Amino acid sequence: MGNRKLRMGMIGGGKDAFIGAIHRIAANMDGQIELVCGALSINEQIAIESGEMLYLPKDRVYTNFQDMITAESKLPSDKRMDFVTIVTPNFAHFAPAMMALEHGFNVVIEKPITFTIEEAKQLKKKLDETGLMLLLTHTYSGYPLVKEARELVKKGAFGKIRKILVEYHQGWLSKLSEREGNAQAAWRTDPTKSGKSGCMGDIGTHAAHLAEYISGLKITQLCASLNILVDGRLLDDDGAILLRFEDKATGVLSASQVAAGEENALKIRVYGELGGLEWAQQEPNTLTLKWLDKPAQTLRAGSNYGDRESIYATHNTRTPGGHPEGYLEAFGNLYRNFALALSAKLNNEVPKPEWLDFPGVEDGIRGMAFIENVVASNHSNEKWTDYVI
Repeated sequence: MGNRKLRMGMIGGGKDAFIGAIHRIAANMDGQIELVCGALSINEQIAIESGEMLYLPKDRVYTNFQDMITAESKLPSDKRMDFVTIVTPNFAHFAPAMMALEHGFNVVIEKPITFTIEEAKQLKKKLDETGLMLLLTHTYSGYPLVKEARELVKKGAFGKIRKILVEYHQGWLSKLSEREGNAQAAWRTDPTKSGKSGCMGDIGTHAAHLAEYISGLKITQLCASLNILVDGRLLDDDGAILLRFEDKATGVLSASQVAAGEENALKIRVYGELGGLEWAQQEPNTLTLKWLDKPAQTLRAGSNYGDRESIYATHNTRTPGGHPEGYLEAFGNLYRNFALALSAKLNNEVPKPEWLDFPGVEDGIRGMAFIENVVASNHSNEKWTDYVI
């Protein structure tokens, strides 16, 4: 490969989309990646206009993903894309991801990874066959202090983990916005486009991933109650889940998109025998440590804290303490780690452990299992549902 930027293609994410621009900012943040082609919309005119706005060569602006993947695979190795980023609605994840893998391209994909758990397992099988790489953009695992929290738990600072409380509350769906011209609301509340679950599939999966990521423990059982609180809505917009984890830890997960006035209030608390931690996404540069036998501590993110924080935290920190880093930087951390790991692989080098710290297909399968099991539990008369994958 040599010393060069990785070449990225994008499927979805045109000028009328939301998350595509976030991905492009994140990918561009560290100078490791350049956008070289795109099939940016199912609307042909929007696809062309979006490509022009991003200064893509006309011959590499495509109007569907099939043409893009086929054409890119025929280009010489020094020109074609190295990986594709898929930022389409849930129902349109699997087909482009599978086709990309079949044509030898690595994949970055939005969560939830696919429409069904069976599709997620097919992607894993194809990844195992090809040896290609996949990044799943569970953004919140990219924050430096989330990584520090994980390392503190891993090294036993809190003793055996007993309790995990995680919540993700939004208010943007407090009205029937899907009937009022809100395109983001329309597809997220449509079972044919979003899948079996609305709120839990959209943000509950983030909360579940964060709980497992920080604690290092997998969910083993759950008891779920899902609600549709806005009349006329087709999918859940609210819910709560009792959780059981490995090693006898217990927990509660709460998610709502009808908590009027809330923005993106993701918060987690983890407690062990000796103390616990608390982190909130809306104040991401602060991690509070609480101890059984001494005063609480406040950790702050910053590149000048390298002598006090783990390599996983400092590697993912760009600015000195007191200079805020947030959502875009966390997103950028996922892309940078993926890019560093992929570049090392292409150069037949061994990637550093901190470069490999990004969500992948196994996280995607667990996310789909979370949705499947939550919906099954909600429909069941049994108090506890075994967590089936």
